[in-house]
Amino acid sequence: MTITLNHTIVPCFDKQASAKLYCRLFGFEYLGEFSRFLVVRVNETLSLDFDSREKFESHHYAFKVSEQEFDEIFARLQAEGLKYGSGPAEAENMTINHNYGGRGVYFRDPNGHLLEMLTADYEMPPQQSTQ
Repeated sequence: MTITLNHTIVPCFDKQASAKLYCRLFGFEYLGEFSRFLVVRVNETLSLDFDSREKFESHHYAFKVSEQEFDEIFARLQAEGLKYGSGPAEAENMTINHNYGGRGVYFRDPNGHLLEMLTADYEMPPQQSTQ
């Protein structure tokens, strides 16, 4: 069996507003309440479980998308009026990157989480032997 990530908890100030924003931006499916969480389906194996909290650290969530999905999501990102940027340290420079032959963009959600959207995988350097 292949191991897959099934779900992760997204801490936020307002779980309803956050879950709806991710659905609007990315086109994710809103599934509704489960226990104290609001569940959003990303794909057939992964859901995001939004949980309202008063305090939390910001997280980074990266989503690989097709070129067409990038265009569609990027248009919705701009329509929402969210600032975006070409890298994690330049998340508001209002440009995208073209790393590894693809496109990428970073932006913060209202909770301070750094979201990334990319069309090409990172090219990892070859592993060196430890022996």
